[in-house]
Parts: sequence; structure tokens; C-alpha cells
Amino acid sequence: MLQNLLTFLTLVSPVVFILTAIVSWFQPGIRPFFLKKLATAASIISISIAALSGFFVANYSLLESPFYGIADLGFSIRLDALSVIMLNMIALLGFIVIRFSLNYLDGDSRHGTFIGRLAAAIASVQLLVLSGNLGILFISWVLTSMSLHRLLVFYKERPGAIIAARKKFIVARLGDVSLLAAAILLYSQFGTGNLEVLFQTIKSNLATGISMPGIELVAVLLASAAILKSAQFPTHGWLIEVMETPTPVSALLHAGLLNAGPFLIIRMAFVMDASTYASAILIGIGGFTALFASVVFLTQTSVKTALGYSSVAHMGFSLMTCGLGVYPAAMLHLVSHSFYKAHSFLSSGSVIEVIRASNVINYKRIGSPIRILMGALLALVLYSGFAMLWGIDPQKELSLLAIGAIIILGLTRLFTSAIDSNGGMKLISRAIALSMLVTLSFFTLESGAHFLLSSQVPELTQPNLFESILLGIMLIAFGITVFIQILAPTLSSNPAYLAMSVHIRNGLYINTIFDRMVRSLYTHKPLQHPALISKSVRQKSRQEETLEKTLAEA
Repeated sequence: MLQNLLTFLTLVSPVVFILTAIVSWFQPGIRPFFLKKLATAASIISISIAALSGFFVANYSLLESPFYGIADLGFSIRLDALSVIMLNMIALLGFIVIRFSLNYLDGDSRHGTFIGRLAAAIASVQLLVLSGNLGILFISWVLTSMSLHRLLVFYKERPGAIIAARKKFIVARLGDVSLLAAAILLYSQFGTGNLEVLFQTIKSNLATGISMPGIELVAVLLASAAILKSAQFPTHGWLIEVMETPTPVSALLHAGLLNAGPFLIIRMAFVMDASTYASAILIGIGGFTALFASVVFLTQTSVKTALGYSSVAHMGFSLMTCGLGVYPAAMLHLVSHSFYKAHSFLSSGSVIEVIRASNVINYKRIGSPIRILMGALLALVLYSGFAMLWGIDPQKELSLLAIGAIIILGLTRLFTSAIDSNGGMKLISRAIALSMLVTLSFFTLESGAHFLLSSQVPELTQPNLFESILLGIMLIAFGITVFIQILAPTLSSNPAYLAMSVHIRNGLYINTIFDRMVRSLYTHKPLQHPALISKSVRQKSRQEETLEKTLAEA
């Protein structure tokens, strides 16, 4: 009885946001004083409930609410370490975004409507992470997309917003179909929608060797839903075009709603663990997206477009990490990226002033191969030392070491920039200190995430041969990219390099192809018949010719 009460208490968090969205119907306009107070109170209540839920899970490990539905498919709440971490993150981000929105759109004629739509989006994400049944999981998944769509088209008079929303709507519906098919197959095979029963049954079948013929297709469908939800290549174009919406929408999207894809994979980790091909799909598509978007990100001149490609890359890296089965590291990356990206978008308006006010010293690169090699070796020694100190076993935790290898590449870039320059020992000392901090933080926080999620995700297993080959290809590709970036100062005047940078800046025109496929470039119908338009053009041409002759005679 007490556990039921505690789960229902957690449900208060999304309910207060739903109430805020309902009140916005009655205060949709300028300066909605009561609605602003209600939204602030709802965000504070949400933070309090999220903190209490952490205390509940610390004492009971797993809490489930009573079930409401038909044939074991319907509504139930699940409280565990994963849902509590996500709930606390969403509550904090919701508080920040709402507080920012109270002043950001102050004086707008639809201020109340905007706050209500924000509240509805936050409530749908909270319901998603608290879902304990396939029924409410799918419904809340769809609600997150629909609530986001209403935010993307907040300014309907802006063609750019309509284009992005249209592409997002198409991609989201494909993701919804994938998740619905996966849920139907799971329910038909196991006869239940309860997530805990599903996970325990799958673990038991794997332990006893009982075959599950449909589980492979289910995992592939789940991977497809996550890929489509999190703007992975080649359907990433809509995410970098949602700049016509208010800044709080971008912050909530990149820091919260976009994480639904990795969250789904982590939540369904036991299903993914029983699959072979789905993991390979996540490694391949996620890894390639991370590499592609990272390279394009480096060439952007617009702050918000660069942040959009950054989010695409981070989501790809999270899904690749999930494909390798390192779910605690994926969760750690998801949370850290959310707070970093929320801060980036909400502060993007003042970043130019900050840069101008800062005293940035540009050190000249030397271009010495010996110094570059020293930087790479120093990064490798530093990471290997921490791995040995933490007791990482390469034979059992190869996937974790592979994720860490990408950190080595980042440290290599940092070390070579310091060593291969005229900054002297002061700059090198700073690089070493920063690198040690990054490496220490990775191992410490990953260990903490593993401790918290150990009961909710499967144990780390060795990748199979195909996954190992994919992983090797990805690491080589990342290594080549970092090496080219290190040599970039010496290649900046090369014509081929400059030509390639133009194509990369445009994302290799993948987004343009996607535009033509969904015809999103055609946002307005012709106001006249084509024949009349041609006649008007001909008349205009004759008028221009007459004017040119008059000017020539004069």
C-alpha cells in the first residue's frame, strides 16, 4: 500500500505540468500573470518530487504502481534508478527553461500559449521516462513528438519553421510506426505489456537457452525508432533547421526531447542484449553520424547551426555506445550533454559579447611531426595509466576501452595543440592538468553510473566479430579525422582542402536531397495560374528592355 502511494506521489510531477497547460487555454495572451506563477510553482514541485523519488528508489530499488488497462496492456508507473535519473534531469531542465521563458517572451501576444505548450512537452517527457507498461510507453512517445510539433510551429508565419516541422513530422511518424510494431511483437510473443515481466522473462530465457524467434526483429525496430527520434543520418536535416522557433524550444529539444532515442535503447537494454543485428545497426549508423556531424560542426559559422550539428553528433555517439552495450557510459553522456546543450542554447545570445570581452591568446603552430607524435603518445600513456589504475580488464571490457579510445583522440588533439606551438611549458602544463581532469572524470562518473544502473541494464559483454570489425573501422575513421584536424593549420591554403570544406559546410548536401524527397521546399502554392505567371514575366521583361533602351538613348 505504501509503495503504491509513493508511485502515485511521483505522478504529481507530470500532472502539475498538465494542469499548467490546461490553464494556458484561459490565459493564452500577453502577460499571463497567474499562469507564470503556476508554471514556476509546477517546476519547483517537479524538482521536489524528483528528489523524493530518488529517496524512494534508494530504499526500495524498484517501485511499480497498480496497473490500469485491458489484458495487461495500459497504464502503470515504474520507478527505478534509470527513471529517477531521467526524472531529476528533466525537472531541473524544465525549471531552467520555464524561468528563462517567463522573461524571454514577455510582451508577446501569445505568451500564455507558449508557456502552456512548454508545460505539455515537459509533462509528456516525464510520462515517457516513468512508463512501466508498453501501452503508456508508446502513448507518451507519440505525445512527445506531437507536443514538440506544436512548439516548432509556434510562429506559423515563418516558412523556415514550417519546413523543419514538416520534415520532423514525417520522420517522427516513421519512428512511431517502428515503436508500435516493436510493442505489438513483444506483446504477442510474451503476452504482457509490463516492462518488468518482459525483462525478467527475457533474462530467464537467455539463461536457460530458450529461443525467442521474434526478438531480433523487435530489437531492430527499437533501434530504428531511436535512430529516427534522435535525428540520425540521413534524417538529421530537420534538427539543424529549427532555429525559427523561440530559443527555449531549442534548449528543451536538444537537452530533453532529443534524448528519447538513447533513453528508449537503455530502457530496453535487455531486449537489445538478446539481439545481434540491432547492436550492429546502432554502432554503424550512430558511429557514422557522430563522425559526419562532428566534421560538419567544425566548419559552421552560425552558432546555432553548429550547436545543431553538435547535438546530432552527440546523439550518434550515445547510440553507438548503446550498441556496444556500455549503457552506463551512454547514460552518463546523455545527462552531461543535456545540461551542456541547455546552457549553450540559452546563452547563445550573449556568446559574441563574451568572446569579444575575453582576452584570447592565439598560439602559433610549429608543425613538427615529432611534437605531434609526442602529443599522441602522451595521451595514450595518460589514458592507459588511468585504465590500469581502475582495473579495466581488456578481455572483458573491450567496449569500454573502445569508448575511452575516442577520449584518447580528443586528448591527442589537446596535447598536440599545446606541445606543437610556441606556448611553452605553461600551456603544456595546462593541457596536462585539463587532460587528467577529463580522464579522471570519465572513469569516476562512469563507475558511478555503473553502480546506479547495475540492476537495470545487462552486464557488459564482449562484442562479436562483426561488431568488432565495425568498431575498428569507426576508430580508424575517427583517428584519421583527428589527424587531419591536427594538420589543418598547414592545409588551410590548399585549394583541394578549401573546396572540400565548402561541401562539408553544406553537410554534403544530404539535407537538400531530403528536402526534395519530402517536397518541403515548396511551402506556398502559386497565387496565379502558371500561364498567367509566364505572361507576367514576359511583360516585365519587355518593360525592362524598354527602360534599358531609354536610358541608352539618354
